[in-house]
Amino acid sequence: MRLVILITGLLLTALSPAWGQDAAWAPAVPKASGEPHPEGNAYMRRWHMSMMKHDRDLTMYDGERGVNASIGECFECHAVKDEAGQPVTVADERHFCRSCHDYAAVKVDCFDCHRSTPEGFEEPPHQASLGRGILPTLPYSAQMAQVLEYLRASPTVTAEARE
Repeated sequence: MRLVILITGLLLTALSPAWGQDAAWAPAVPKASGEPHPEGNAYMRRWHMSMMKHDRDLTMYDGERGVNASIGECFECHAVKDEAGQPVTVADERHFCRSCHDYAAVKVDCFDCHRSTPEGFEEPPHQASLGRGILPTLPYSAQMAQVLEYLRASPTVTAEARE
């Protein structure tokens, strides 16, 4: 009898965090605003990174811009909004990508170079935007502004950088 009470007590103690309001067996994934994925949510959870890498290669190496698994496409449906109705950035723990990646302890490094909100919304200055590369994420200075201006204005440098 004591063994039954002991085992029951241990089970209740072990399971009690799952009963709490903040604890859960799985991450709380924000609801998307668009149509469901044709492949299904389980497929996207498992293969989204492979799809994004594949479509990144199509864009970078083959020049195809109309790919489906781009970060910009994800934000069409998966932008989480704050109390003011503005999309939150990756700095906010409510960000769609962070909901699963924080739970799984996986670092999201996409936003070191890419923006973390849909186009048309302002991001903090330290966030880069799609297509601008890594330079804008470095500490900003007057010299950096001159270097960036030179690189953007020089067709020779731009052409060489693409090769």
